[in-house]
Formats: sequence, C-alpha cells, structure tokens
Amino acid sequence: MRDIPADWLEPPDLATATAVQRELAGRVVEADDFGPVRRIGGADISHNPRSGDDIVHAALVALSAADLTPRAEAGATLPARFPYVPGFLGFREVPALVAAWQDLAEPPDLVFVDGHGRSHPRGLGIACQLGVVLDVPTIGVAKSILVGRPEGELGPEPGDRVPLVWRGRTVAMALRTKRRSNPLFISTGHRIALETAVDWVLRCLRGYRLPEPTRQAHLAANRLRLGADAPPSDATLPDAPQLL
Repeated sequence: MRDIPADWLEPPDLATATAVQRELAGRVVEADDFGPVRRIGGADISHNPRSGDDIVHAALVALSAADLTPRAEAGATLPARFPYVPGFLGFREVPALVAAWQDLAEPPDLVFVDGHGRSHPRGLGIACQLGVVLDVPTIGVAKSILVGRPEGELGPEPGDRVPLVWRGRTVAMALRTKRRSNPLFISTGHRIALETAVDWVLRCLRGYRLPEPTRQAHLAANRLRLGADAPPSDATLPDAPQLL
C-alpha cells in the first residue's frame, strides 16, 4: 500500500481537516477506472455511543464476485482521534478502516462503503475519502440523506430509482432495493461512475435492503464490537418497512 500523508488520516485541527477534505475531493474520479472485478468488498464501522469510550470498530470483508460467498475478513479497533463534527466523520472512521485493509488477506477490486460518497457538503463522504486514501474503487451506500432531495417520486419496486439532486447537480441515486423498505442512496465513491455504481449494487442484492457486501460488513463490524462468536441476527439490520 502506498504511503499516506499523516494529515489525510489524523489532521491536527478542524481547519486542516477542511483543507484536506477539499484536496481529497479534488482527487475523486467519477468515471469507471478499474479492471475485472473478481472480489467485491464491504466496509463498515460499529461503535457504542453509550459506552463513552469513543472506540471505532472497523470491518472489511471480501466476497467472490461470481457468487458473493465470503473469501476474507479483517477488522481493527482503534480510538477515534478526531472529535465528533458533522460532515467530518471520515476522520474518525477511515483510520480504523485503513488498518483493517492492511490485514485483509484478499483485497477486493471494488468496495461498497457504508456511508456517503459524493453526496456530502464538500463532496467527500467516507466512501470518497476511503477510496482516495487507499486509491481503490469505492461505492457509497447510505441509508439516509445528508444533502439534496429526490427529484421525482420513487416507485415501490426493487430497481426503481430517482436522482438525488443538490444545488442543481445529481450527487446520488435514491434506489429501491427491497419492496416496502426505505431506499438506499447510492453515490460515487472513487474511480466509478454513478450509473455503474447503481448497477453493481443491483447485482449484489440477495433479498435484503442492503447489498450483500454491505450486509456482510455490517455483521462483521457488529461481531467485532460485541466480541461474540456467533453473528448477530439479521433483525439488527436497518430494514424499516417505510416508504419514501
């Protein structure tokens, strides 16, 4: 893995973090820039806000692109070294994800990141930040809206979609992935076009609201946090039967 500037992971203050976000946002590639996809990754973090310890548990999984069977998994638990500031959560979470990436036996060719990509006030959600820092193709898979609003009414069927528009620009796609469930908001992370990102998410659906790489990463992050041998029930996954 290439050397990563220290400020990209642990900026000393908010002013530096803002400058780093602008720099990294300028490095994001919103076009397809990857070869054959043999392994698909999922990235997620888990933490207990009631514990007061400010610890981030990060998990990365790699699945076979052919059948979405798990191939590898790695995790890292680190203290968050940046304060909680809305819009800057990547600086709390990306260092632990980078540590997990370094221990992943079979690095994926494309990574689904639980969170926003370009659909961010400064165009650098965690999917963009992780993608640029690692220089890997990433997709943002978010469960709620950070900026923008859907342009039009979203249909009820899996695969129905409408653009999420902010300041006159499409920053994500509101995508129905399961009937009678809230949509996901799919955005470019790095080195992938938005339509390609949506297509990959649809390919990786297996009857749940979350695409399989994200779902497996969610379960892995919870296992890491809980320290349990058995995975938590799928009932813990966000799958509320509400419609947008």
